[in-house]
Amino acid sequence: MSTVLEKIAEHTKSRYAGIIARKPAEEVKREALSLPAGSFEFEKALKKEGISFICEIKKASPSKGIIAQDFPYLEIAEEYEKAGADAISCLTEPEWFLGRDEYLRQIAEKVTIPVLRKDFTVCDYQIYEAKILGASAVLLICALLDTDTIKEYISICDTLGISALVEAHDGDEIRSALDAGARIIGVNNRNLHDFSVDVNNSARYRKLIPDNVAFVSESGIKTREDIEILIRNGTSAVLIGETLMRSKDRAAALAELKYGKS
Repeated sequence: MSTVLEKIAEHTKSRYAGIIARKPAEEVKREALSLPAGSFEFEKALKKEGISFICEIKKASPSKGIIAQDFPYLEIAEEYEKAGADAISCLTEPEWFLGRDEYLRQIAEKVTIPVLRKDFTVCDYQIYEAKILGASAVLLICALLDTDTIKEYISICDTLGISALVEAHDGDEIRSALDAGARIIGVNNRNLHDFSVDVNNSARYRKLIPDNVAFVSESGIKTREDIEILIRNGTSAVLIGETLMRSKDRAAALAELKYGKS
């Protein structure tokens, strides 16, 4: 039986077969390379002093269905930035997360902080496309890509001046990310095969990642106590989505996560 991740990956490959047929890869590559190279803003945001907050904008997820029925994504992005987010993660996967490329394009134009394109990267076309859309970073998932492919994709990102957040959820995948030369590794507390959550997952694997590599804890982070554990563990950044998206006052929720109750 296919896992959720495998279904999403197969659908993404099929989706991009159609996209590439309409706009050839060489055209997208040429357009991306004609733009000024970025300066790795996302990476810099994660390597500043203290723990950084990547705040996610998503309408839905495979495990929870619709998360935000009302979805004023530009207002949410501005709210995050004003509340002290260091970066924004924007879902563009359309089938399971109800994301759109246009959300990313408009958010990147609206805010001054870096934006991560959160999608399921299965081909290099998506990296060049992310640059055109205004993203400062892309997600590379170890469960979908072998070490050599990750290394190749990081090289493309370097050429474009954008960052690669390489996502792992076990020791073998962390080793693959390191062998590929990842400078940012995210450990997902959500199992991407069955979407169960273990908030201790990133803490468990922190010791495998060198201090010169930015370490991101992703998913399942809900309280200031969770944040304090991760700070003590030497975590560079946290990626928080559902906790903020479900909050009636996202600025207050982010403030509580950043500073604790006032």
